[in-house]
Amino acid sequence: MLNSNSQFFWYAGELVCAASLTLPVDEPGLLYGATVFTTLRVYSQSLEAPLTNWAGHCQRLKRSLRSLDWQAPDWQRVRQGAEALVPYFPVLRITLFPDGREWITGRSLPPNLGDWQRQGIVAWLAESSRFQRSLPIHKTGNYLPTWLARQSAMQKGAQEAILVNQQGDWLETSTGNLWGWLDGEWWTPPLKVGILPGLMRSQLISWLMSQNRTIREEPWCLDLVMEFEAIAYCNSVVEIVPIHGILRRNSQLAYDPFHQGFQQLRGLF
Repeated sequence: MLNSNSQFFWYAGELVCAASLTLPVDEPGLLYGATVFTTLRVYSQSLEAPLTNWAGHCQRLKRSLRSLDWQAPDWQRVRQGAEALVPYFPVLRITLFPDGREWITGRSLPPNLGDWQRQGIVAWLAESSRFQRSLPIHKTGNYLPTWLARQSAMQKGAQEAILVNQQGDWLETSTGNLWGWLDGEWWTPPLKVGILPGLMRSQLISWLMSQNRTIREEPWCLDLVMEFEAIAYCNSVVEIVPIHGILRRNSQLAYDPFHQGFQQLRGLF
């Protein structure tokens, strides 16, 4: 009988009970990272729950497939695979191959997520453009730069890495979008600087606008960042996580993880 401790996944229309996936040796997804994916958190064990945002995640995949001129999957089969895993996992990753095959895996929430949300985390500023993502507006299987950045951050005792561009502007973390509080408003880097249009970012912007809040989408130069009272990052799995310390070179920036401004963002949940 299946449970969350079982090793199983959905692949190409079938539920597979195994710990490994067999791929051809010439598989582009294996050789070049030629896949697109999205990771979603399932609320109330339902793909229809508003916060799950199933439609938004499917639209993200469809936009990437159209842009890359790849074959669309059987969307009914994708839905079937997700539904098969929903009873067992709160987090699903849906991966699509160029020929339309789907691969869906499940996992648990981060074990320390509650502590991160309450107390914040430490991030490391990856002050090198070599950590920038390729094709930043898409979630492709080639995530090596951000994976390396996060590995470097963890070696330094941090939980996340913050990526920068060649001009030194802060872009996003290795797994999410950035938010900063200044002058009674939330600021977030604009899409035009080359960041992922995160779905949680979009949901938060819509939420804040519905509450008549102003959102400032401006590039994050160091001078601006130094003025922020609070900083956080978001994604569809962790929701909102404050960043209370940022390691940069031989110094550390400190921010308030308990700032009252976080109440605005958390109102969505």
